[in-house]
Amino acid sequence: MSSRYVIESLTKTHKRETFVCGNDQIDSYFHKSVSQDVKRNYATCFVARDIKTDQVVGFYTLSSSNVPLTEVSEQVKRKLPRYPTIPAVLIGWLARDRNFARQGLGEALLFDAIKTVATAPIGAHAIFADAIDDQAANFYIGFGFTPLLHRPRTLYLPVATVINLLTVQ
Repeated sequence: MSSRYVIESLTKTHKRETFVCGNDQIDSYFHKSVSQDVKRNYATCFVARDIKTDQVVGFYTLSSSNVPLTEVSEQVKRKLPRYPTIPAVLIGWLARDRNFARQGLGEALLFDAIKTVATAPIGAHAIFADAIDDQAANFYIGFGFTPLLHRPRTLYLPVATVINLLTVQ
């Protein structure tokens, strides 16, 4: 991402009301609910802020999560312990302001989320993303996420894959 933006934890000083991604459900969540999720420790939220204007131009949330072992393919299942669930971190929401489309901001937010999870001092086998629609699901698939067997809009990326990519760079 260019030095035009900084990604940082959401605070009360960030002006969320001007953010519009174009999806009413996401916009409503970001304007009205995200601060309550952060306050209750349901999620952490990171925002991309335009350094010159102070405008919030994107955000993502992370939450602890798990997924039943039965939701992943046999190929993945063979490599895992036989615990009933897989420990994970969930990218619950990820969006960029519609005025900043096609500038690589969505990708930068996703990479920041992945790096945050991969370098956190907590055990998690995978990063999951809940895609709001097929277009969002395809976005994640384009970066190596795999849909779950029975929930195609919930996508999976092993943290080990990410760590290998980070150490190559």
